Amino acid sequence: MQMLNLTGYELLLLVSLIASIAGLVLLDNAKDTQADDIEDSERSLLMMTFGYWMLHCIAVGLQKVTFPDWEIVLINLKITAALSYLLTFACVLSLPLHRMSVRQVE
Repeated sequence: MQMLNLTGYELLLLVSLIASIAGLVLLDNAKDTQADDIEDSERSLLMMTFGYWMLHCIAVGLQKVTFPDWEIVLINLKITAALSYLLTFACVLSLPLHRMSVRQVE
């Protein structure tokens, strides 16, 4: 049986994928019944961040697994990886901006 030869980047993506799944599970288990709107929006931003990053890791991993003959699949995976990376960045940027806007209102 042949072992997977993972580079440092691919190993980092695998660990990051596992951490994203753990983050989503922890955020889902930590739901409060009396959470206000601010906490709900912060939780949804964090869940979107973990979800988009998980999608990015899966899309990059599938690029390594698919056959080179399937050019249309590879192109779609590259587009998915790029868009999910940008959406992750937007969510990460939105969380501190949201917290700053809440502080200014108070």
